[in-house]
Amino acid sequence: MQAKSIKGKSLSAIDTGLRDIMADGFKPTLAIVFLSVKQDREGISQLLDEKGIQVFGATTAGEFIDGEIEEGSTVMMLLDMNPAYFKIEFRETSQESTLADAKKLGITGKAIFPHPAFIIATGGVFIDGDQIIEGIIQGFGKPVSPEDKEPTIFGGMAGDDLLAEKPIVFTNGKSRDNAILALIIDEDKVDVRGIASCGWKAIGTAKTVTKSEGNTVYTIDDKPALDMLMKYLGVEVKLDENKEIVSFLSSWYYPLQLDRENGDTVIRATRFANQKERSLICTGTVPQGSAIRFSFPPDFDAIETVVAECEGIKDDPQQQADALIMFSCISRYLSFGAVTKEEIEQVQNIWGAPMAGFFTYGEYGRSKIGTNEFHNNCCCVVVLKEK
Repeated sequence: MQAKSIKGKSLSAIDTGLRDIMADGFKPTLAIVFLSVKQDREGISQLLDEKGIQVFGATTAGEFIDGEIEEGSTVMMLLDMNPAYFKIEFRETSQESTLADAKKLGITGKAIFPHPAFIIATGGVFIDGDQIIEGIIQGFGKPVSPEDKEPTIFGGMAGDDLLAEKPIVFTNGKSRDNAILALIIDEDKVDVRGIASCGWKAIGTAKTVTKSEGNTVYTIDDKPALDMLMKYLGVEVKLDENKEIVSFLSSWYYPLQLDRENGDTVIRATRFANQKERSLICTGTVPQGSAIRFSFPPDFDAIETVVAECEGIKDDPQQQADALIMFSCISRYLSFGAVTKEEIEQVQNIWGAPMAGFFTYGEYGRSKIGTNEFHNNCCCVVVLKEK
């Protein structure tokens, strides 16, 4: 399988790039497209559709390609993957139906391929990422014996240049904010592997979520959750008397670290606050009774951790890839700045393959202990190699 990447800040630039890479006879069947909400999404989709290329697309909070970080642009990975090896599914959803819609996706994936891998992108700002993971696993069928394993799931939440209003996912002829987009790949034909790595550091003693519902945390240690966050981390939330729910950018730096029963931990960004209820609205479920700790941004050694964990998913040091996809939380870029380029470059150098990715509002992927999770503040790397 061959992969080639292009980028551009206009429809005409993408058109020219496509013509150039196809001039030698390269015939892509699949385009992985990450672009700013400022770009001509419909025009680019139509251009690819006219060339018979299937589209897996998401809007971003910044995009990158082959080590170069872009803003307000389009980046695109084009692959000549055999169309029999993949299927794109697009499903509209809502806060209320997320679990059920994701479950249908899991059922569909297993009906298409005996061993499907799901690369997903989700739109909207209030979708609960945990419900996406749980629904796909329920639809696919949870493991019943030690020999069984969960399906491979990786991906990211679409962004919208930090507006936090309408992140969109799209494919040929379809585009929506509240939707799930899945690139389902036959793992009997294409090896799909990866890892989600974080590095955010928990501080202080563990606290208890004493009241929550889904992804809304009302109280921590029986005190209003918003007040606890502001008190312990010194975070100021700019409130607006004309709005009940407000977003605050600083929340990306100071997420909650949630302890799992299996010994793993996951990060939950507190993207919104309800100023009337003094609650926090997270990007994923925070169960009542959970043990949580507040977190500070990591030092630059977190990049070394990501690189080491990406090396660890190789079967041998010489193993290479056909293509790389990276879903990296916008919080990493906000925290690391220009140094983020080092993380992207070092990961790409491990595998020596073309790479495309974007800065997300949340990530889906396997943790280092092998379980599928919804994450925040992570770098999620996906490696594709035709067998």
